Amino acid sequence: MKIGGFQRFSLLDYPGQLAAIVFTQGCNFRCPYCHNPALVNPDRFEPVLDTEWVLRFLYRRRKKLGAVVISGGEPTLQEDLIPFLKLLKAMRYKVKLDTNGSQPELLEEVCRYKLVDYFAMDIKAPLQLYKLITRSDIEVHSITQSMDSIRRAAVPYEFRTTYFDALLGQQDLVTMQDLLKPGDRYILQECRYGQNLEMIDKPFAPEPGMVPLADSEVCQSLIGWGKEHSVSISIRSL
Repeated sequence: MKIGGFQRFSLLDYPGQLAAIVFTQGCNFRCPYCHNPALVNPDRFEPVLDTEWVLRFLYRRRKKLGAVVISGGEPTLQEDLIPFLKLLKAMRYKVKLDTNGSQPELLEEVCRYKLVDYFAMDIKAPLQLYKLITRSDIEVHSITQSMDSIRRAAVPYEFRTTYFDALLGQQDLVTMQDLLKPGDRYILQECRYGQNLEMIDKPFAPEPGMVPLADSEVCQSLIGWGKEHSVSISIRSL
């Protein structure tokens, strides 16, 4: 595993569990608002951590920690992700996987072996804007395939969108309703401006007087739509 960062404990990243976070190095997307540029831009990569050291730490802490979150970067690009997950499960950890959904075949394999207890998948944009937002050659059907695999896994999951107002309009959020199905949990989160992948020395900033995402008519309408269609929609503010 190319581990670019490691957080020894977190109370926020796995619902109801004290968790460690493993950050993998490398991503196939280049979303300009990304707040982990050191894990995405090869020019900013730092030496990777020793995987054996991370595993030894997790083994020693297995009676104090309840879960391990695998984030990034994009974890599904790691060639040895599945063996790593199997080791975590052998230690009796609950595992949460953060993913951009670009590798549906790998996700299907992860689901088949029941290696993940909680999925969090980013939905970057309406499908027609995916290549623009991610600046990649992603085949957009991969996104819907990954969403379906996660739904079939029969474990808790969430889909989430970071609202980046420099490229997304609020009507784009309405369009994204088409990707959601009854039973989904969908989270809209405000963009964290500052140390982003793009313009890192002169970050994007919201326009003065902009209505907070949670207070916008579009988002309130979206939440109402979710209630009517058995989709749990919430806003995650900074």
